Amino acid sequence: RDEVEYEIPSNARITIKDGEHVEPGQPLTEGSLNPHSILRINGREATQMYLLQEVQQVYRSQGQNIHDKHFEVIIRKMLSRVQITHPGDTEYLPEDLVDRLVLREENEKMLREGKQPAQFVEVLLGITKASLTTDSFLSASSFQHTIKVLAGAAISSREDPLYGLKENVIIGKLIPAGTGFERGRFSELDASEEDTLQDEAITKAETGELEEAEVDLDAELAALSDAVESDLQTETEDDPASEVPADPQDADDTNEAEAIEETQ
Repeated sequence: RDEVEYEIPSNARITIKDGEHVEPGQPLTEGSLNPHSILRINGREATQMYLLQEVQQVYRSQGQNIHDKHFEVIIRKMLSRVQITHPGDTEYLPEDLVDRLVLREENEKMLREGKQPAQFVEVLLGITKASLTTDSFLSASSFQHTIKVLAGAAISSREDPLYGLKENVIIGKLIPAGTGFERGRFSELDASEEDTLQDEAITKAETGELEEAEVDLDAELAALSDAVESDLQTETEDDPASEVPADPQDADDTNEAEAIEETQ
């Protein structure tokens, strides 16, 4: 077992005792912790909970009760990016800041194709940095460093998809909510691809219905044929009049032949 020594200031109050078992990330002294260290040791969820508790503690000490969801939105944005360490077979470069959900989809795609996914580490961004790393350069330019953001967007030929609220308000369009929401606007497929998929789905549905109708019709015809044959057999067995009578002309011919033989 390795022993590690930590230097503690003389004015700090220690919260552990001699010989006590210490878990990774457990604070040794009173006071605020470094959230970057918590993220590195305990992970993303522990960092989120620590930031939420610390912010709520400040407001509750002043008698203010605010719902957690308002702070959770901000904290989620601060932890929405990851830093690439090894790009693998992806198109990213080392130390690129990429959206966590986008990178997860890209890695899943790489695994399906049998390629090497990218490796990354979680990073904690400040509020200013998190606001400037948004996908919308219009939204970022309206916050801080306007010239720098617009110049970078122009150099890289970026396009703003206008998915958020702020960028739509900037250009005078309805926000994508309520009456301004357009169905299929956030779909990754083009309109032509969506139409093709819909046509294929309709064709498959119609083909399946026709096949089911043909199967049902064949079953009904077979059942009807069996019923008719069964009825005919029953009538033939039960009705004595159904036997074929002898022809009277045949009887007369037989009698005449017998009379001629006797005369001879």
